[in-house]
Amino acid sequence: MQKLWATRIAGGAAGLANGLFGGGGGMVFLPILSRANFLSQRKLYATCVGVIFPVCLVSAAVYFFRGDLSLRTALPYLLGGLIGGFLGGKLYGKVSTKWLKWMFAAFLFYAGVKYLI
Repeated sequence: MQKLWATRIAGGAAGLANGLFGGGGGMVFLPILSRANFLSQRKLYATCVGVIFPVCLVSAAVYFFRGDLSLRTALPYLLGGLIGGFLGGKLYGKVSTKWLKWMFAAFLFYAGVKYLI
């Protein structure tokens, strides 16, 4: 029962971050999930994506119904995002987990610096 509540709190934290920042729930959920479960690194990342996808859909729906989502602005990015997501999923099994960790860390660092500037 204790583990069930911990997973619900972790999911709530990821959803809260995703809703507040318009994304980023995975950055909260990945370290929590890595400590809570005994998944391989590859299954860990895939599970994180599987959890964050519906969380993103819920956040997008809330933004849409509040009138804060600009579909005209978002749609041009959607096609590229779909293609990139497909290619990333295909390449995922071919990239070592060591490189995945470094690429993820580099991306977070770059995004954090760009956000602050």
